[in-house]
Amino acid sequence: MAEHARRRKKRRGGDYTAPVTRRAAREREIASERTSRPARQAGSGASRRRERPPAPWGSFPLVELVVLLSLVLLVLGFVLGGARGITMIIAGITLGSLAGLELAIREHFTGFRSHTTVLAGAPAVLVLGVGFFVAFAPIVNLVAGVAVFLVCFYLFRQAFKRRSGGVGFRA
Repeated sequence: MAEHARRRKKRRGGDYTAPVTRRAAREREIASERTSRPARQAGSGASRRRERPPAPWGSFPLVELVVLLSLVLLVLGFVLGGARGITMIIAGITLGSLAGLELAIREHFTGFRSHTTVLAGAPAVLVLGVGFFVAFAPIVNLVAGVAVFLVCFYLFRQAFKRRSGGVGFRA
């Protein structure tokens, strides 16, 4: 305690407590939260947040390797150019998207983190692509894509709520 505060406390009596400002109250609250959190254990990787769900194939870094392959294909596609380069770029984008989609599915359906919009967008993009190649009218294609997105969004949101114990969103 500072000397100034001690002198003031002596003058007013031993049971005097200084008025608490909002800032001081907030600092005490933060300090109590820090002490109440579970301490991070050295070497175990445990923290106050839950661990990501494990991949079905164990510790093999399949998603990371697929992302690496997609990056290599993208770079080579831009360097080569022409028809072969375009094919490599499309393959790189597809592989990277599938790797991200797999991770989003795994995290979403274990209740770890909500990826509702991404997961609802995947079938919508698929419907839009099929509609484009089947040559639907653009307005019909758009309405079908939006309808699929909205239905999937609702269904994926409900699935996440069931898996996470009723929480609709977890960042």
